[in-house]
Amino acid sequence: MDQRRSPSSSERKRDPERTRARILEAAAAEFGAKGYAATRTTDIAARAGVNKQLISYYFGGKEGLYKELATAWHTEGTTMASTEQPLAEVIKAFVMTTAHNRDQGRLWAWANLSGDTPTVDAEFLRGQVEFFRTRQQSGEIPADLDPSLLLLVLMAAAAAPLTLEQTARQLTGENPATPEFAEKYADQLALLVRHLSGRS
Repeated sequence: MDQRRSPSSSERKRDPERTRARILEAAAAEFGAKGYAATRTTDIAARAGVNKQLISYYFGGKEGLYKELATAWHTEGTTMASTEQPLAEVIKAFVMTTAHNRDQGRLWAWANLSGDTPTVDAEFLRGQVEFFRTRQQSGEIPADLDPSLLLLVLMAAAAAPLTLEQTARQLTGENPATPEFAEKYADQLALLVRHLSGRS
């Protein structure tokens, strides 16, 4: 059976953009909860309330769906990382994005722990390193730091309330999943980056 069949007439009457958005939202939740390999398109379709074949029709299957999510996140991340913003504010924005979109953060953690997701981040990450090099050339980052390793440290730090949630809870006695904790943590991490930049 052709998995890329046209949607039925009743499916065509729906708003295709809204349907795509529902599928993407459901995929982020399923991938975030289970990881890429363990997620089935049947579960994504059920969560989105659509026919499973629409995933193939719109995205070409599970891998295409994952790549679509990654592309959206890369676009958002590139915008947030603009060198027009001070690095401290960029890092703060990444902390808050992870806090508000925990499915995305969990998927990123799964991808790194399991290594079973499609490799789609290399170009985006190279671009982020170039942003750091530009910041270094402008004096915002100390010259003796490796931009790629510093980026790795700051990415891990930005995600810590999610990826180290139990440790954060035990260290602080607070709930790392709350907006209040995210704001406090983002402010502290931004302050750390300003100290690093000599711009506190």
